[in-house]
Amino acid sequence: MPLFIFDVFGNASIGIYSLVNDRIAIIPPQVPETKRQKVEEWLKVKVAATTVGKSLIPGALACSNSNGVVLPSFATEEEIEAIKSAADINVTVMDTKKTAYGNMVLANDKGAVADPRLEREVVNKIADTLGVEVVANEIAGLPYVGSLATATNKGVLAHPMIKDGERKVLNDVLKVPVDVGTVNCGIPYVATGLLGNSKGAVTGLLTTGPEMFIIGQALDVVK
Repeated sequence: MPLFIFDVFGNASIGIYSLVNDRIAIIPPQVPETKRQKVEEWLKVKVAATTVGKSLIPGALACSNSNGVVLPSFATEEEIEAIKSAADINVTVMDTKKTAYGNMVLANDKGAVADPRLEREVVNKIADTLGVEVVANEIAGLPYVGSLATATNKGVLAHPMIKDGERKVLNDVLKVPVDVGTVNCGIPYVATGLLGNSKGAVTGLLTTGPEMFIIGQALDVVK
């Protein structure tokens, strides 16, 4: 069962400090190499050891799928090069005042949903970078969809209060089954404590056994 427990800087909110797709993981270089290597081994990815905008929270600031990575305007050239050296992937730096793209966009390799407050030209640029259709949607009546769910090419785990209509949009756009659950002993902001791709999943160290069971089923990582 490729479902593992992890922490970053002793913190269970691993999805804030890290970002993963089927090809790469972005993890701050301040995280010990031995821990970065574990993610590389578990999720079968190449790790880009870099900050985003010199910040330790790439999971909140950047969104991605296997086609591309969207970064906020203050990302540096060194960070862009670190990501591109890990994989031949589209990297776009957004020229807007908004910064937390990881919180605003939920994506896999089949589609993406975005914060309804994002301007059309921003959404179009995200779509071009990720190479997928991007549709505006909320989860549980909230706009920051990237923090409220984790999506892979095999499934989605979303906030327990997701509405039926919202769930249908996720299912139609991301083209995978959508389940609900929590992480880290009841946290409904799923993405803050969960990293996943089609090869496995890594959850925060406070995640309970029943939560892990649901995660495994939702992301189809139980063997």
